[in-house]
Amino acid sequence: MPNDFNQQIIEEFRANAGEVGGPFEGARLILLTTTGARSGERHTTPVGYYADGDGDVLVIASAAGAPKHPDWFHNLVAHPQVTVESGVFTYEAEAEVLEGTARDDAFARAVEADSGWADYQARTSRVIPVVVLHQIASDGPPNVNASSMGQYMQVIHDAFRRELALIRKEIGDADATLGAQLRINCLTFCQGLHNHHTGEDIAMFPFLADSHPELGPVLDRLREEHERIAELTAELKQVIGADRTDPADSRHVSEEVERLTLALEAHLTYEEAQLIPVLDAPAGSVH
Repeated sequence: MPNDFNQQIIEEFRANAGEVGGPFEGARLILLTTTGARSGERHTTPVGYYADGDGDVLVIASAAGAPKHPDWFHNLVAHPQVTVESGVFTYEAEAEVLEGTARDDAFARAVEADSGWADYQARTSRVIPVVVLHQIASDGPPNVNASSMGQYMQVIHDAFRRELALIRKEIGDADATLGAQLRINCLTFCQGLHNHHTGEDIAMFPFLADSHPELGPVLDRLREEHERIAELTAELKQVIGADRTDPADSRHVSEEVERLTLALEAHLTYEEAQLIPVLDAPAGSVH
């Protein structure tokens, strides 16, 4: 893609916490920053991704089926440490080029999710590489693209909304049976939601309870909603956990996702209305 086109996507992505319009509206997209193989300069490229579990993501060096690998692939082979921007988080990752069966299995999952990858492979004689990006653990707090605690909550919530919308669309577009990649997407979403709510329960809510005792009933309700949402995600994980081929399984998953969507949207909206004004209030304000 032309550099000016890429730059437009990059700017829109950063300005809107990972949400873009145009040809990539509703797509799974990250910004990948690599170090030039020859120049040593840093280069940022928008790339599609898939969840790979445990916080890892997969990117595919298709270059739309061009005869040569894209520059960003050559860069990460030479310098495997890269920077990933999800729209919410920015983190360092170690790139691993998959080989053999691991590559073939990952590529097959991608094709199952989007047949366009197979079209790209058919256009070229090279084997299109698949790369897994392993997030590098950090000792400090996560680098969140937000300027306040209220904005932090909003961008996290909006990311969950976008991901759930993507999963709902993918389920609607799926054949009678659920593909392996869609199962991974669902499980990754459930784990991320669990981690977020656990963090609120053990850190944010106790802090707010101490500093704003009047929020007690609100926090009690939010904790109860966390428990209900945990039950719904457990039910969803149970449905998608078995690799079955009955078309009814897909319908069952869709029903469970819709139940989770309704409960989660109500929860997020209530939490935002009750807590963001408190989190973003000027120091010393009386509530």
